[in-house]
Amino acid sequence: MDKRLVLLVVLGICLVSCFSLTGLDKPNNKEVKYFTSFVNFIQKYNKQYDAATFEAKYNIFKENYQRIEQLNAKSPNKVFGVTKFADMTPEEFRKAYLMPKGLLKKSTKGRVEDVLVPKLQGEVPDTFDWRQKGAVTPVKNQGQCGSCWAFSVTENVESVWIISSNASANDIDLSPQQIIDCDNQDGGCDGGDTPTAYEYIIKAGGLESEKSYPYHARDSSCKFKSNLVVAKISTYKYATQNSDEKTMQQNLVSWAPLSICVDASSWQWYDGGVMSSSDCGDDLDHCTQMIGYANDKGKYWIVRNSWGMDWGVNGYIYLAMGGDTCGCADEATTAVV
Repeated sequence: MDKRLVLLVVLGICLVSCFSLTGLDKPNNKEVKYFTSFVNFIQKYNKQYDAATFEAKYNIFKENYQRIEQLNAKSPNKVFGVTKFADMTPEEFRKAYLMPKGLLKKSTKGRVEDVLVPKLQGEVPDTFDWRQKGAVTPVKNQGQCGSCWAFSVTENVESVWIISSNASANDIDLSPQQIIDCDNQDGGCDGGDTPTAYEYIIKAGGLESEKSYPYHARDSSCKFKSNLVVAKISTYKYATQNSDEKTMQQNLVSWAPLSICVDASSWQWYDGGVMSSSDCGDDLDHCTQMIGYANDKGKYWIVRNSWGMDWGVNGYIYLAMGGDTCGCADEATTAVV
């Protein structure tokens, strides 16, 4: 029998037994809503559970659904919903996709000479999107490995290389796995920081392609081959100092899509719309790529994540401008060729 058919039969039996045993026979009962949503979640994301884990996953889902309702009650923009991570506890999600709190150091309070000088001074465009200029590669998926820091830097280097060499985004696909395996200053799937990742790339002489050094979402021994390097950088710079979003905006437009680090604790349930500063904290635990900004739903940053295209807005999240939302201006950097 087809696995999906077996699953639906099991769901039907569980649904009947659940409500007959508890006396919950009203169609508008909350339990009906939770279970119906769980069935839809299973079908949408093609989840498969064995008998031993089904009940536990449903209970986690129900707790998350209640948490989502509470978050939306406090959120000005109702940005939270059932995502592909709705069957994970916050602790499971953090362990699989985020980094330990305190690992990222909010490094923009460093020396002035470490900060880029924007090429564009004064007024910037009302909206700006590096995707429209062909400088952003497709959304990636880090899987259950705390390697976001390596992805963030790799994506920035890809964009910088495309801009500097007039290459096509379809032809540039660099290797985050090389950084994970070979950067001895950072912790691979246990997390790392972007400045030391840039320093590794500079010391190594560049990055190989994804094809020659493929990603497999786990720590491995270093297999770097210098003769296969396809992109190099000379240094890196901070895009702002003291979390100044105006300077960050000018540097974003002037130079390239930026590597940023954020507090993504609440991103487990992000489902679309513009996240405000009240929707998240600023205790950095995740790194991503800022590729532009828009002004159609209020002013917001356009941020590319590394959790696949089936998360957020086709792999992206929108963060309100002006309030350092999720700490997005606390560690913004870019490579320089």
